[in-house]
This record gives sequence, C-alpha cells and structure tokens, in this order.
Amino acid sequence: QVQLVESGGGLVQAGGSLRLSCAASGRIFRINDMGWYRQTPGNQRNLVAVVTRGGITNYADSVKGRFTISRDNAKNTVYLQMNSLKPEDTAVYYCNADVHTYSAINNYWGQGTQVTVSS
Repeated sequence: QVQLVESGGGLVQAGGSLRLSCAASGRIFRINDMGWYRQTPGNQRNLVAVVTRGGITNYADSVKGRFTISRDNAKNTVYLQMNSLKPEDTAVYYCNADVHTYSAINNYWGQGTQVTVSS
C-alpha cells in the first residue's frame, strides 16, 4: 500500500560526500516523522537522523556537523546529505516514515541502500 524507495548509496573515499534520497508512494494522506537509520552486520539498526513534518531535526552524535537531513513534503521525499564521510559510516542505510494513509497510521521501512566508505 505504501512503499519507500531509497537511492543514492554507493562507494566513496573517506572525506567524500553522498546524498541519499527516499521517496514514499501509495495512498498517502500525510507523513509525519521521516528518518534514516543504519545497520552493520551483526548489529542493531540505529538512528542516524530524523526530521518532523515541520522541519525539526535530530541527529546521532556521531554524525552531527557532517550529515544534514531534509525533506520535501510536496514530494513525500526525505534526503540525507552526508559530508566528510568516514569508514565507520559504512553501513546499510534505511529510510523510515510514519505514514497516515486514508485508513490507518503505520510505520514503514525502505529496502535499504549500501554506503561503503573506503579509507
């Protein structure tokens, strides 16, 4: 009913930049919080950044000052600009959104996109 599709991952050298995008589609009435999480093998999925519908943001301490989350409510899309990337940023990045459809409120995940930072 609702899909989140991520794009923009890839391989980059340390110090480089990447921009992730996540577009939500389906029968969407409104999207509240949208965020990015990341996960490495054998570890839990951790919050990277979140943005409210009104634009209030929150970041993990490890990415503050380097990553910027933003959203376009008209396009149901959230972005993650990642600068000054470090090898420890290597992970699968997942988009997450709290979506009001016309019948329910549910939390959705994207399929994940791999980000690899080489030293």
